[in-house]
Amino acid sequence: MKIAVDAMGGDFGPAVVVEGAVAAAREFGLASVLVGDKAAVEREIARLKAQELPVSVRHASQVVGMAEPASHALRRKRDSSLRVAAELCKSGECDALVSAGNTGAAMAIGMFVLGVLPGVDRPAIAAALPSLAGYTILIDAGANVDPKPRHLFQFAIMGHVYSRDIVGKDNPRVGLLSVGEEEGKGNDLTREAFDELRTSSLNFIGNIEGRDIYNGRCDVVVTDGFTGNVCLKVSESLAEMLTAMIREELGRNVFSLAGAALSRRAFDRMKRRVDYTEMGGAPLLGINGASIICHGASPVKAIKNAVRVAAEWVKNGVNEHIKTALEAEVELAEGREGGRE
Repeated sequence: MKIAVDAMGGDFGPAVVVEGAVAAAREFGLASVLVGDKAAVEREIARLKAQELPVSVRHASQVVGMAEPASHALRRKRDSSLRVAAELCKSGECDALVSAGNTGAAMAIGMFVLGVLPGVDRPAIAAALPSLAGYTILIDAGANVDPKPRHLFQFAIMGHVYSRDIVGKDNPRVGLLSVGEEEGKGNDLTREAFDELRTSSLNFIGNIEGRDIYNGRCDVVVTDGFTGNVCLKVSESLAEMLTAMIREELGRNVFSLAGAALSRRAFDRMKRRVDYTEMGGAPLLGINGASIICHGASPVKAIKNAVRVAAEWVKNGVNEHIKTALEAEVELAEGREGGRE
């Protein structure tokens, strides 16, 4: 197995991305093809003394900027590191793609180069958020700001499969994010999606509220990309604020410092639980391939774990399971229609 890594993506460029891929090779034995400016990437490999590891280089002469329009990246930068990495996956030379670059460009290039799975109208970003029950999958976390009810239905199926195959939930509980738990709450989008979800074979628990993302009541939270992205960014900011406040309070006086020393292991465990870098990045589900999108400011640990999660996606056959689940729901719906006739 080989993972194509966009070495030029992200806020810090090849210095961090290459080190993350090298760390994945050292710790997990995973092979990567680092795509980008060959001279720059090879300098980083030499700096890390990683010449003997299973990391190779594929040259790409262009880079997609973080603020660059997706259409511009798709049409005018056909030799970008992101495009070349996607082409490696399409040709079968690589099995999955990891990028910390432009999210919109990653989605557009993924759809254009790799295509979408049968039964999927729009890919969706699935973000893993910490909860009292482990991890909650939030889908969509930013790819589709104005979806239709059938898109939310597809998001729910893809999130169910990802939660089961990657997070390890046996029968994930699926909830629809709304402004109240009652069936009639929400807007036209959520009310219509509710009607589709309650007749599915999914373990649908109905409408949920924002607090249910973290209290362990739900394993998959389904929403539109606008709302989901706001939830994701608020969550990241809240985690950073709480960590900073705890650190500030623990260093306030000698008694707090003593308590902090005694509780250090507990605080370290808590920090790992809320650390987004443990999952590396968010998968773009629905693409006919495996694509992990990382935060632009991802550190080495996030890139390393993104490579790991990409490999797990391929090993567990997530895409095949998504196709099977979508087909099963179509058959179920057709059976209901036939029964009514």
